[in-house]
Amino acid sequence: MEKLNTDNRLPLYHQLYDIIVEKIEDGTYKENDKIPSEREFCDKYDISRATVRRTMVELEKNDYIYKKQGKGVFVSSKAFKQDLLSFYSFSEEMKKINKVPSSEVIDFKKTDVSSKIADKLKINKNQKVYKFKRLRLADDEPMMIETTYLPAARFPGLNSKKLDQRSMYDIFREDYNVEFNKADEIFQAISLNKKDAKYLNSNEGSPSILLERFTYENENIIEYTASVTRGDKFKFHVSLE
Repeated sequence: MEKLNTDNRLPLYHQLYDIIVEKIEDGTYKENDKIPSEREFCDKYDISRATVRRTMVELEKNDYIYKKQGKGVFVSSKAFKQDLLSFYSFSEEMKKINKVPSSEVIDFKKTDVSSKIADKLKINKNQKVYKFKRLRLADDEPMMIETTYLPAARFPGLNSKKLDQRSMYDIFREDYNVEFNKADEIFQAISLNKKDAKYLNSNEGSPSILLERFTYENENIIEYTASVTRGDKFKFHVSLE
């Protein structure tokens, strides 16, 4: 049995919190590992269940752990840090942190453009667009749900099969000779709706981020994407100089 230091000015729950965080950060407890039960922590450190429960509340609040009903407590995946000052693709960024990216095309169609989307793409209302929804995953874990609109005239012959097999930006470059020159992004805090929560294996009402992207080829907007990300999986970074 290992006892916590009762002479320490830190409360017992905080001492246990520090021990668990250290084990997560040094890799003793790895992503999605199940951690010991309340009883095991009580027995190991000679502390009460109330102390362990207080620790678990703090760990969950700070996204170190997550709970599965009837199965126990598990180590959360590390949040993906996105630098907002550089152009990126989801697939390439996931590879940089040694995760395997994948996508599931949930819906794909060529359709008339709505007034709202025509305004966002800066195209005429009589033009067609491709509209598709994709679930983006890393190591088979849902990370974000994306709804993308592209002017159909710029991407003739695009289909869901291509998007299933290759990165969208690779398709742009290799099949359509697209040269990106900038992308604007707007993000805001939202709560997950019921439908998106189901896709993302999260809870309705959970904190999330809506990220809107406008990708440019010269002065033309060739992509508008609205991405809903899991708030516990993404951190956005801006460096001001």
